[in-house]
Amino acid sequence: MASLREIRRKIQSVNATEQITKAMQMVAAARLRRAQASIVSARPFAVKMEEMIQRLAGSAEEMAGHELLMPRPAGGPECLIAVSGDKGLCGAFNAQIVKASAAWIRARHGKKIYVAAVGRKIRQFFHRLQGVDMEIVSELVGIFPKAHFAHAELLWKDVSEAYFKRGISSVSLLYTEFKSAGKQALIREQLLPLPAPFKKAPGVAPLYDFDYEPDARTVLGALLPRFVKAKLYRVLLESQASELAARMNAMDAASKNASELKSNLKLNLNRQRQAIITKEIAELVGGAEALAA
Repeated sequence: MASLREIRRKIQSVNATEQITKAMQMVAAARLRRAQASIVSARPFAVKMEEMIQRLAGSAEEMAGHELLMPRPAGGPECLIAVSGDKGLCGAFNAQIVKASAAWIRARHGKKIYVAAVGRKIRQFFHRLQGVDMEIVSELVGIFPKAHFAHAELLWKDVSEAYFKRGISSVSLLYTEFKSAGKQALIREQLLPLPAPFKKAPGVAPLYDFDYEPDARTVLGALLPRFVKAKLYRVLLESQASELAARMNAMDAASKNASELKSNLKLNLNRQRQAIITKEIAELVGGAEALAA
């Protein structure tokens, strides 16, 4: 049985841990509000950009031959862009990205693959992998929780260079989408070539009444890379907000566990103190009775 001094030390240790987890929860909550504001401000631009390109893509048949829209021969090397966090203490946020990345790599066993690592945790996972024909084409670490559009441009520069120069057949995205403070969803989707439904938007009327200068194909060619970079930026923002929400929830659970553990330790401390006092009283009473006899 632990002594009173050991129990008091444990209570002090748990109390210090609780203060740290509460502080981390408050910091994550404050940053989450800013991250949510960034997502809200970025979404209208992304929506309008996609709508414009869908209208452009439906306005001329010759646009179907754009290099970002053209499907590539199957069986070639593939690329994965995986987005994790830079730090831990955020529940299963990083673990699910690593697990999904491992599953994606296993499904392509024996093939040449390329990966782009965004976040220190997924980069560490890729560097530890052995026995896989894999090449890292891009690494971005230390950008959260202050991800900017410049980071998306850097990522696109590395990935697009590999896509066009190394014969990559497809580029996939793996990230965590922010739904709410209490819910985040793991998303895996194709980035390149742009999916077929993107080329023809049902219900979106083509802008046949507009003339484009110099021509519609040139306008689309200028907009498509901007659209992909905007999408990558939104992915970074979604992952950033998801990580902060996961950390806030994890630290909240840790604070509650620390509080419960502290209560149990205090209860144990009081019980032991009561037992010691009762024992001392019994010894005094026994000694008094022995003297009286």
